[in-house]
Amino acid sequence: MISPSIILSQPQLGENIGAAARAMKNFGLSDLRLVAPRDGWPNPKADAMAAGAADLLQSARLFATVEEALADLHLVYAATARERGVTKEVLTPAEAARRLRLAAGRGEKTAILFGNERAGLDNDEISLADAVITIPTAEFSSLNLGQAVLLTGYEWFRQSDTTPAARTEHGPIHRKPTRDEMFQLFEHVERELTERGFLFPPDKRDHMTRAIRATIHRARLTYQEVQTLRGMIVALTKGKHRVKKD
Repeated sequence: MISPSIILSQPQLGENIGAAARAMKNFGLSDLRLVAPRDGWPNPKADAMAAGAADLLQSARLFATVEEALADLHLVYAATARERGVTKEVLTPAEAARRLRLAAGRGEKTAILFGNERAGLDNDEISLADAVITIPTAEFSSLNLGQAVLLTGYEWFRQSDTTPAARTEHGPIHRKPTRDEMFQLFEHVERELTERGFLFPPDKRDHMTRAIRATIHRARLTYQEVQTLRGMIVALTKGKHRVKKD
């Protein structure tokens, strides 16, 4: 079973990257993806903090944007401490781990996305995920990046003996779309709506765009449904003329 990728968006401190890698190693996670780390990569401070998880740092993949880091994935959850104004399903780490296990059992590639230490994930980054993971705390909700990775990794590991076998999907058209296929749908919808003046006024465009993405995510579309929806958009905007047979 393929474990979730851990994606760190714009991490600031090498020590926190190392701590995240160490937490991953504790609970059987191996695919670390870094998006534009502030202090560059590789980072000697990350190596020092990782202890026995140096191999994860050596194999970590570097990306310029979150979209590139997510492109080949089918299911992505965004870890954030608070609601950011976009309606998304909010999961506990335990429920997220259960769903990630089921998705992995179907052969889907999954990931958990974490933001930087100062501000976490922004609204645009959250809009690219299927749902949000929020770690329950008492009065103080701020967690160190390594701690957040540790807690979500622990829940993934703990689910290993409790996840039921997933049902096999029938045929590739029923598979879950990759992030890149979803991004293409978002871009297609947003481009056509922009050209037709729907995303107006300009100061509300970002909020409207995130709301549309959230609506599409809640539909949990299959690959075939994504393709059908894009074909419908083309037919509505460009016209599709079929010759009627007598």
